[in-house]
Formats: sequence, C-alpha cells, structure tokens
Amino acid sequence: MMVLPKTNELNSIPRIEIAGYMEPAEEVGGDYYDVLQDGSRVKVGIGDVTGHGLESGVLMLMVQSVARALQEKGGGDPKDFLEVLNRAIYKNIERTSSDKHLSLAFLDYERDHVTLSGQHEEVIVVRRDGDVERINTMDLGFPIGLERDIGPFVATREIPFESGDIIILHTDGVTEAEGPGGELFGIDRLSDSAQRHRTGNADEIKRGIIDDLMAHIGTQKIHDDITLVVLRHR
Repeated sequence: MMVLPKTNELNSIPRIEIAGYMEPAEEVGGDYYDVLQDGSRVKVGIGDVTGHGLESGVLMLMVQSVARALQEKGGGDPKDFLEVLNRAIYKNIERTSSDKHLSLAFLDYERDHVTLSGQHEEVIVVRRDGDVERINTMDLGFPIGLERDIGPFVATREIPFESGDIIILHTDGVTEAEGPGGELFGIDRLSDSAQRHRTGNADEIKRGIIDDLMAHIGTQKIHDDITLVVLRHR
C-alpha cells in the first residue's frame, strides 16, 4: 500500500481519470498496480504474483522499482519495456531461488488510444454508448520471471480510447471472489457492474464495482488480493 499511486498524482494527469483499489488478503499483498507519467505519456501497469504474503510482496516491489526506473529512463517501445523488465526480474528470482512469477500487463496511453502489452486478465472496455468489449491478453505476453527471454511472446494491441470511454483492469482476486454459496463473481458480473456504473466519474465507477463485489462476497473470507483500476477518458 505504501508504494501505490497517491490521489494527487492521479488527479494531475490530463484528459483521463484514474482510480485504483487494492485490498490484500494478508498483511503483505502480491498484487501490483502503478501509474507512471512521463510528459503526455502515461503507463498503467497491473500484475499478480503467484501466491500472496511476504515473498510475493517482495517480488511485487521489485517489479514496481524496475518499471519506475525504465519509465524514468524514457520508457520506449512497450515490447522492449517488458523484455528488459522480465530479464531484470528473472535474474533476481534466480538469485533468490524463488519459485514465484507473475502475470503482468501495461497500458500506454497517448492521444486518444492505448497500447496494451503483456499477459494478464481480460481487459474490459466500456464505450460511451454502453457497448462492452473484453480483450484477451493471453497472446500479448508471457509470465514474468519464468524465462530469461520472453521477446518472441510479447505483442501489442492498439485500442481506441476516446471521450467517455472506460477501461477496467483487475486481478483474479476480483473475478474469483466467492459468494457464500461458492459462486464466483466472474468476468460477466464485473462487466455488467462496470456498464451499470459507467455514468459516474472514475472514482464513482470504482466504488460502485467494489460495492457490488463486496455484496457478492458477503460474509465469505477473502482468499486472494483484490485489485481494481478504472480509467475514464474525460
């Protein structure tokens, strides 16, 4: 929680509203999200380290630090960004003899479109007119820290992102959250919730989705870190 983007950082980004939510399952979480700004370019990352707890949290902090350093150096091509980040994380994992790795995706925003790269959960896009698009990221990357070179697996996808459009990023702690009867919240409920709350600002959309999620969970124990990021184009 200490390294998450602060509200004043998010409010200073022109043209897009961003609101994030993270609830760790334990004292230290293994989910990652960050918002990195470099002039007019904004990079939003979301990831999920295998497991949760201290070891997963340490790996998440490594990812946050490497991503920040790469962005400060100039960011560059999204594919190169992921390849270099993976090499650094792979070598650190090798040194620590850890069996952890993570799913990780980035959105690069500039001039009314975003470039999506990396393998993570489905990205939900709610258009201004209410149409919902679900974008599979399985062919856009490879788990980070498993192989030294992921270059052949990394790809990008361009997504139009215009005034009134909303993008939802999440970890599987959202879709795999269980209700009292064991039923998962699921991607369909998440998509429906985002569509219903789309008329609000980013923070209102986030709060609406989290309220729906918590109503679904009820008295059930939360078993995994929950992370949700909402982007809304002004």
